Amino acid sequence: MYGLRKVKQFYSYTLTLLLLFFIYKLCVWGKHEQQIPTIIVITPTHPRPERLADMTRFSQTLMHIKHLHWVVIEDGNKTVDAVSRLLQRTGLPHVYFHTTTEYKFPKRGWSHRNAALMYIRKNYASYNKPGVVYFGDDDNSYDIRLFNNYIRNVKTIGFWAVGLSGTAKVEAPRVENGTIVGWDVVYAPKRKFATDMAGFAINLKLILSTNASFHRGCLKRVPETCFLEQFKLNLTQMQAFGYNDDPKEILVWHTKTRNIGTKGDKHGYVIEP
Repeated sequence: MYGLRKVKQFYSYTLTLLLLFFIYKLCVWGKHEQQIPTIIVITPTHPRPERLADMTRFSQTLMHIKHLHWVVIEDGNKTVDAVSRLLQRTGLPHVYFHTTTEYKFPKRGWSHRNAALMYIRKNYASYNKPGVVYFGDDDNSYDIRLFNNYIRNVKTIGFWAVGLSGTAKVEAPRVENGTIVGWDVVYAPKRKFATDMAGFAINLKLILSTNASFHRGCLKRVPETCFLEQFKLNLTQMQAFGYNDDPKEILVWHTKTRNIGTKGDKHGYVIEP
């Protein structure tokens, strides 16, 4: 009986230790999860025959990314059922709303990005986790590593290379000794921030602490520079990613789904005009 009691005590102590270890690991995991930055992706979108193809490709990239919130803004007077269904199928935390382009604003998503920034400032004002904001257009091609290796590690404003931007094969920040000193670009290389909209992300704290937007003062300027100047940071305070990798790979590309002129009937299928 004495030996049996000892065995029971041993198993009881062992189970207790295992339970305590499990609780400890659960607490550590919970704290780790709290420290992982949330990526907030802002995506303006508008109806076109190839839109659902673009959104399908983009959404299925984002479905691989944890701790992500997708803010999708429809250009128009109402949201579109097909897009709503697509977003629901992803299972991603998201919000989908609509707004129209402001009078005399370019139809390039300025008004829609502004609406998304207003949404973030309202709904993330008391957010107690780190976060990063990224402007992800629906028609680009994205490598998963862009989100996990670059965007999630942005502490201030981060920059990286973009492939097929305009007429350039690649446009990227020029970096010396870890500091951005200029821009390897084709178009207007002397711009203060000669980057593409897909080539940077901003820490959530900076978004919340400023009213930076694509305002009317940007109309006669390049939007990226006009927007980024409002954070009042210099290049030494900003981060560059991918410049010292071997090989130096491009993780985001400007691509276009080609529409050669759609014809024929829809035959009952869901496709935009």
